[in-house]
Amino acid sequence: MTKTEDRRGFFRIDDEVTLFYKKIDEKLVNEPHHVSDNILNSCSLSTALETISQESTLLLHRLDKNLPEVADYLRLIDAKINLLAQAIMMQGLQVKENDTRNVNMSATGIAFNCEEALNENDYLEIKILLISCMTVIVTYGRVVYCKNSESNDDRYPYFVGVNFIKMKDDDREMLIKYVVKEQLQQIRDKKQVSNIS
Repeated sequence: MTKTEDRRGFFRIDDEVTLFYKKIDEKLVNEPHHVSDNILNSCSLSTALETISQESTLLLHRLDKNLPEVADYLRLIDAKINLLAQAIMMQGLQVKENDTRNVNMSATGIAFNCEEALNENDYLEIKILLISCMTVIVTYGRVVYCKNSESNDDRYPYFVGVNFIKMKDDDREMLIKYVVKEQLQQIRDKKQVSNIS
């Protein structure tokens, strides 16, 4: 399977996310200490919490049958932990409304409108806040193209395509689940609209 076929094997969606990026030197991408001990561990907190939540859901279903009050209490504790994690992530990212942008995304890459011209093979550190589930994914990427944007948005005159590299397996799995879920929701929304008209 070629790289292009492999990339096309993943679902792609159009979505609105909060996205931050900065250009970095290729050496940083290939330094094992930078990848394992710096940005990726700290910002994969939401991914780790989501994984644990999925595992605990099965246990909560079992508890619901025998000890429903205990299950309810544990759900409240889980909600508190999620609120704290979201507050920590939002504080760390210093999110502003104007950082939100439309993207086309899959588990292997992202395309987005950009304020500056980037060069092919530029390396980026990328932070993506998936707004609908308040999950942060941090990874590296390599620019595969940069062209003039077709939109008339003066703020974002360029359109950039980036392949993800060095993404943690847990983050990729989380992104795959997110993309599939969002795609199914978009299909449902289209069906509802067509049924109304």
